[in-house]
Amino acid sequence: MEKWLGKLRDQSLFSKIFVVMVISIVLVTVLITGVTVQLSQQLFVQTFSITNSKIIDQIKSGLDNSHYTAVNTAINVGQSGVIRSFMTEKDGSSLANFKRYYSMRDQMDRIQSGIGAANVGLSILGGNGRSYTSDVTYWSGSSEQLKNNPITAAAQEQGGRLFYSFMDAGPLNSGNRYLVAAKALTAPGLAEPYGTLYMFTRESDFRKNYTSFTSRGNDVMFLDTAGRIVSSNRTEQTGSLSPDLLASAKHIALGNLASEELTIAGRDVIVLADYLPSYNFYIVNLIDKDRTIGTLLDKKALVLIGAAIAAVAVLVVYFLTKRLTKSLRTLVKKMSNVTKKNFHNYMSVTGTYETRQLSTAYNYMLKELNDYVAQLVETQKEQRNAELAALQQQINPHFLYNTLASVNILVQRGSKEQATETIHALISLLQNTISNVKETITVEEELVNLKHYIFINQVRNGNRVKVETFVSPDCMKDKVPKLILQPFIENAFFHAFNIKTSGYIYVTIMKDRDTLHCEVVDTGDGMDLDSKQDIPDSTSSRQLFSGIGIRNVHDRLMLLYGEPYGVSISSTPGQGTKVSIKIPC
Repeated sequence: MEKWLGKLRDQSLFSKIFVVMVISIVLVTVLITGVTVQLSQQLFVQTFSITNSKIIDQIKSGLDNSHYTAVNTAINVGQSGVIRSFMTEKDGSSLANFKRYYSMRDQMDRIQSGIGAANVGLSILGGNGRSYTSDVTYWSGSSEQLKNNPITAAAQEQGGRLFYSFMDAGPLNSGNRYLVAAKALTAPGLAEPYGTLYMFTRESDFRKNYTSFTSRGNDVMFLDTAGRIVSSNRTEQTGSLSPDLLASAKHIALGNLASEELTIAGRDVIVLADYLPSYNFYIVNLIDKDRTIGTLLDKKALVLIGAAIAAVAVLVVYFLTKRLTKSLRTLVKKMSNVTKKNFHNYMSVTGTYETRQLSTAYNYMLKELNDYVAQLVETQKEQRNAELAALQQQINPHFLYNTLASVNILVQRGSKEQATETIHALISLLQNTISNVKETITVEEELVNLKHYIFINQVRNGNRVKVETFVSPDCMKDKVPKLILQPFIENAFFHAFNIKTSGYIYVTIMKDRDTLHCEVVDTGDGMDLDSKQDIPDSTSSRQLFSGIGIRNVHDRLMLLYGEPYGVSISSTPGQGTKVSIKIPC
């Protein structure tokens, strides 16, 4: 985590904002989706519970009608004297028995027809062992088998109250499951019931009362007080015991609760229940949360929609953040270019309020910096010009004295023409060095100055040192600092030939692309140079005619043209010295 946070700290502002926004969008989307789903589920469950409560009331109303019909049937059977005599009198003659049976059957048929369209089978069992069943598909067993059935004993215990019970499928009832309403028949003056009435209803017919109200995940079932499921739209559960569901139904009914949530067989369910006192059953509505809510919410579609919304939001944030930070990123980029000696990257004042203020301040700072640099450059230029002018005016007094002495000697000897020529050369040299204050001159003009200077020196010292010049024609118009070669020629004249009595000085000027190469090579005595120095120190005994050393000339050229240019010198004792000058052209 710390490593990840460290990497995030090193990212740009745009990356940080984008990452934070993406994380925020994802979290907000997930939270909103989760809360919406939770609220939708709660609302759906509440609505579903209210609706199903009303459905239970409708089912109860239908069952009450069926119970009322069963009660009327029991009353009609109990009030029929013919039926009671059939169930109580002993056997007589065959004719009397036949008449009694025929009258009972006629009475039962009329009672059966009074039940209406309901599919109900009637059976009666008298204390004298006689029995009758209106339809043997409901019950085909003997009187003894019916008497021994637990339903008969349970009905006797109810004391004349109508009693409902479940009869599982068997060979005597055509393999069907039944709900049997049984009632012990009593009569005033009799201590014991004289018979039992049975009303058989197929479970499949009973199920029709509520099947239309069920759906996938929305089940209805009826439980007796023992926890047995006597009827359900989930037919595979009919006849099984469910004590957990019974306990929940009792809890809801006794607590007058609207519903209760349970986990049954690994399923989360909502239980709605009510007690049916007429049947002594519990009606239970079981709602499977996963199935019913699954029909409400398509989780796959919900996830896809949420992902699509988050993706769109991320794209919007990406482009919006990129646009908002564009001016700031441009400002940072241009500010970084200042370190590359580019002071003219002015910002366009656009973007947000903050970036506009930063751009304005940055432009103001850049302008002040450029003004300061321009002022500094101008000051240095003026300083260089003043220095050059001072150098140009620093003509060695001894040079003037010796020149004038030589002219005097020429006049005394009668060499008036040579004396005049020497004076003209000195005048031209002084004009170019003192009166002409331009910083640079052409190579051609520099050669003229050089020619005058060489002439004066040869008049003073004779022709023992000869000077040869080799200049490329394409260099004649190139600009060079004034008197840049003359100091080295003077140095060769006065210091290179102390041991040797004669020799040559070669002056070479040529051009290599944008660099002008000037060389002054003498064939004089040469000298030992410090191997660690390309240029002798200015305190060296070999001084230039202006009094400024080679080091100072080199520094002046570097000041004028920069690092790649300047003076270099090499010398070999006994062979001579070479001075190389590089300047731009």
